[in-house]
Amino acid sequence: MSDAPRNWFVHAWRDWLRSVVFIVLAVTAFRSAVADWNDVPTGSMKPTILEGDRIVVNKLAYDLKIPYTRWQIAQWGDPARGDIIVLSSPADGRRLVKRVVGVPGDTIAMNRNRLVVNSKPVVYSPIDPELVVAFDPQGNHRVLASEELDGHSHAMMITPGARTLRSFEPIEVPDGQYFLMGDNRDESFDSRHFGLVDRGQIYGRALAVAGSVNPENHFWPRWSRFFTGLK
Repeated sequence: MSDAPRNWFVHAWRDWLRSVVFIVLAVTAFRSAVADWNDVPTGSMKPTILEGDRIVVNKLAYDLKIPYTRWQIAQWGDPARGDIIVLSSPADGRRLVKRVVGVPGDTIAMNRNRLVVNSKPVVYSPIDPELVVAFDPQGNHRVLASEELDGHSHAMMITPGARTLRSFEPIEVPDGQYFLMGDNRDESFDSRHFGLVDRGQIYGRALAVAGSVNPENHFWPRWSRFFTGLK
């Protein structure tokens, strides 16, 4: 390297390049180990999460990992039944957003879209009529209900007539494994298809919708969904 380029690099490093590198490392390390956002391209979690939502992911929800790796430094919790989590798909490594319906020690089954957890059918109840109209304006394509897991309720949706797996025999969830499903039961690629998910494949817990755009309306912002919590 000649003197001119070397001098330019030395001055640039002292004046601004060092600060830029530090900021980039700090931001990427924060996103890797503390908190991140995840854009949602599919409707597998409707009506809870919509296509075009950007969700906030708490990567400290269950443990602390070394930035840029999956090496765990400390652990203070595990995903609970009903949590919405972000994971690496066992099928192809893509990031997915799903709900935990089975934790280690559980026995999970499904009978005609009704979950059965540890031999007890999950409780379903009617949902807000306004939400039903929003997702099924014609009144004949979607069925929405409130599903209760461990005392916490969330909305779920099925699509009569869709070709999907609506029933399966009991599955025992071993240690370190989780059974995951999408709230949009008939249009979700989840543990019914790719199997149980290892604890190490879980990045963190989805906490809220930071922002949202509507892909079907020229990506116009859905202002009502900004800064809303997830449950």
